[in-house]
Amino acid sequence: MGKAHKAPAPAVATGPQGSPAYPSFASYMRARQAVLLRTARSLTANPNDAEDLLQTALTKTYVAWDRIEDHRALDGYVRRALLNTRTSQWRKRKVDEFACDELPEPEVVPATDPAEEQVLRDAMWRAIMKLPARQRAMVVLRYYEDLSEAQTAEVLDVSIGTVKSAVSRALGKLREDPELTPVRA
Repeated sequence: MGKAHKAPAPAVATGPQGSPAYPSFASYMRARQAVLLRTARSLTANPNDAEDLLQTALTKTYVAWDRIEDHRALDGYVRRALLNTRTSQWRKRKVDEFACDELPEPEVVPATDPAEEQVLRDAMWRAIMKLPARQRAMVVLRYYEDLSEAQTAEVLDVSIGTVKSAVSRALGKLREDPELTPVRA
């Protein structure tokens, strides 16, 4: 029976106590990429995502290369970068991404004619100006200034019930205003 021959391991210089010492980031990456890719694949189901994950972790390692004093700890550093990056992606995806059957495209709303919008605003203001001063003030505060009923009551020093009834009467008058009839149609 013949002996099985193993392929020679990549040549890596050794540092103190026989630990690997990588003279450059490129030499580290060439020597350890396959092992680190397996680790990345264990963190994500999609092989393409695993490659992206590893690339991100290696980028972080490259940026920190000069600050890493103990090159024996490089695999641990990259694994931690893999895990932190994957956790960060998972957290973001949990909030930002939602699976759905259809793309959430906004409905196309036809653009309105600016001249028509101005005609509508002018007609509305003319109708509001026909209201008694107190009703006009309440309608403006409620619908143009977007105040609540309570805030409107406080500003005008009246009860909330007064605001409700006066606004209701004012809206009734606006519905019956003949100048606004074409707008409602």
